Amino acid sequence: MSFIEFESVHKRYQSGEVMITAADGVNFKIEKGEFCLIVGASGAGKSTVLNMLGGLDSCNDGKIRVDGRLINNLDENALIEYRRFDVGFVFQFYNLIPNLTALENVELASQLSKKSLDPKTMLKRVGLADRMDNFPSQLSGGEQQRVSIARALAKNPKILLCDEPTGALDYKTGKQILKLLRKTCRETGTTVVMITHNQALADMADRIITMRSGRVIQIAVNDRPVPVDFLEW
Repeated sequence: MSFIEFESVHKRYQSGEVMITAADGVNFKIEKGEFCLIVGASGAGKSTVLNMLGGLDSCNDGKIRVDGRLINNLDENALIEYRRFDVGFVFQFYNLIPNLTALENVELASQLSKKSLDPKTMLKRVGLADRMDNFPSQLSGGEQQRVSIARALAKNPKILLCDEPTGALDYKTGKQILKLLRKTCRETGTTVVMITHNQALADMADRIITMRSGRVIQIAVNDRPVPVDFLEW
């Protein structure tokens, strides 16, 4: 059994009189410790898949398994525990609490987990040893994103889910964040699942899942991921 499995997963939304199918029989597997990209244009269903995997949304049909557990059958209390202990989220817009320092933002997340890692150590790991006492407004976009990554890692999650984490960043800073995520995956064994519309990033991943119109149209396993420094877009 793979670490993450989607089996014939469907997700439908009612919008007025129109039924929208956001996930149309999605099937894929991701192995533990992989860096996986889910790529596709806007509206392909990437965010829907990520939200279902993170327990933020539910499927109408199918099976979603993580580490042997059937996530889509969990009750609300079990889902809360799953999101709290097993999943770390990194969003495009950093979602930091503005009146807390970088360290306090990470400490807040670490208090949610039974097996949390030291917040100061996490901030040092992402290169912010000298910015711990700064508020978000005093940090650049790239620094704020690194705080959000440290916050997610402090929970010591099994899965790190990244929703277009470089979308609001410039080219140089975006590369720094991608290198950090790739390094985190390699050094900690955390399974990283990242969604992006940028096909140029595919070469850096261990597994690339391509989506279109709510369906998986291709899955590729990359035995020789390219270092982020060699990517151009």
